[in-house]
Amino acid sequence: MISRQTVTHPFNRGDYVVGAPTPPRWAADCPPGKGEASLQGEVVRVPEEVVAELRAVCAAVHTARDEVILRTRDWWAGTSIGETDGNPATPEAVVVEAADEEQVTAVVRICHRHRIPLTVSAGRSNVLGAALPVFGGVVLDVCGLNRILSYDAESMIVEVQAGMFGDLFEKELQEVHAATTGHWPSAFAISTVGGWAACRGAGQLSTRYGKIEDMVVGLDVVLPDGTTATYGAYPRAAVGPDLRQLFIGSEGTLGVITRLRLRTHRLPAYAVARAYGFDTFAAGLEACREILQRGATPAVLRLYDEQESGTHFGEPGTNLLLVADEGEPVLVDATMAVAAETCGERASVTLDGEAVFARWLDERMLVGKAGDGFAKGPGFVADTCEIAAPWAALPDIYREVVAAIEGVRGTLRASAHQSHAYTDGACLYFSLRGDVERGRRREWYRAAWDAAAQVLIRHGAAISHHHGVGLLRSPYMEEALGSGYPTLVAVKQALDPHGIMNPGKLGLPSLFGSVAH
Repeated sequence: MISRQTVTHPFNRGDYVVGAPTPPRWAADCPPGKGEASLQGEVVRVPEEVVAELRAVCAAVHTARDEVILRTRDWWAGTSIGETDGNPATPEAVVVEAADEEQVTAVVRICHRHRIPLTVSAGRSNVLGAALPVFGGVVLDVCGLNRILSYDAESMIVEVQAGMFGDLFEKELQEVHAATTGHWPSAFAISTVGGWAACRGAGQLSTRYGKIEDMVVGLDVVLPDGTTATYGAYPRAAVGPDLRQLFIGSEGTLGVITRLRLRTHRLPAYAVARAYGFDTFAAGLEACREILQRGATPAVLRLYDEQESGTHFGEPGTNLLLVADEGEPVLVDATMAVAAETCGERASVTLDGEAVFARWLDERMLVGKAGDGFAKGPGFVADTCEIAAPWAALPDIYREVVAAIEGVRGTLRASAHQSHAYTDGACLYFSLRGDVERGRRREWYRAAWDAAAQVLIRHGAAISHHHGVGLLRSPYMEEALGSGYPTLVAVKQALDPHGIMNPGKLGLPSLFGSVAH
């Protein structure tokens, strides 16, 4: 069973603390830097009298520079570039820990009253800088909101606080309620349930179970003025726009999510895996399209190009497709029969599906695996870029994005796999690696992303599928959304007229100034 393979923490790390963020991999060799901030310019400093107000209403307040650096670090390559040069990303802020929803409300009201920027933080696993306090102010750590509050066994709906970490959440769901969300992002154990919703995440079994927006049936939010609103507790409604969706993907710019109500599923008792090889990536995409459009929805449908087939599975001469499913045997067998028939007509080789599946289960949580055969120097940078587009556009997007990234001086390799599929299109998940002079790392990094973004916007693709926007994608948002962008700005202005909530993110204009990306 796929959904019972990874309840325990996937990283074998001595620094892992259950129920707490895992430090970035580069942090062990990077003590708090004494240099200038790499991602902060002018910041809003919190007056001492406001710090005193915060101490009076919350569990803990941290103001020491080294403590702030440690408590705002994330997994973004843009953060690590500065950190490894001794320049921490965002050392100027006040970090506040909330123990319950009443404390969250109190902190938001204080920030609203004093017009202080407020950035919500939890697992800090984001890879785009979404929770970095680029204008200083207050960082609200909600990891203390870490409990399942109730479980409706008949409706299979769980109510959970937003700060609960994914591994602890799923462990309790499975062991106490014999249920699963089926939501398994790669940062599963270092991310929180609220973070999944705030960044509109997708798990690796999403073709079977859906994305986080498909799972949320309700949520509670503390709005920027400190009032609390409850949205939804029903499977569907026709009472105007779905207001729940305003906050799923809002990245803390419209309010603080404090609790969520999620759909769950019975634990699966049966799983099957198959693997195939295709002569071209386009041929593999065609097989994926056919499987989905015939009505099959396997939990795993992941196609790797030749580079990544070699890197991840030791199959460099093919474009490897892994198909796996779990659940009721009759449904799983029918799904796999569609996949076998489709791939049997198109694949050049049938591989050992169980061996490929076992390797994928063992390594799928590893972040940034390169395996290029290159000697990596002090100027090495690696990152990923996931996008979505219709099937008709995907082969051209794949070729053009890879070519655009590899056309940037200093790029070692660009590659991709198809990771999430729909009847109308799919997500392509690109990997980009460069090795340049150490002082040119940020220049290469932005140039590679700019090159990819130009292709995506020209094709009308979604510039993000499930990682979100954060700081990294903010410069592309207005052009990517086109005539829809003013709607996003209007919603922000209506809910947060003082602009205090996570300023500098989602490509929204900020009242506190401009920000480095």
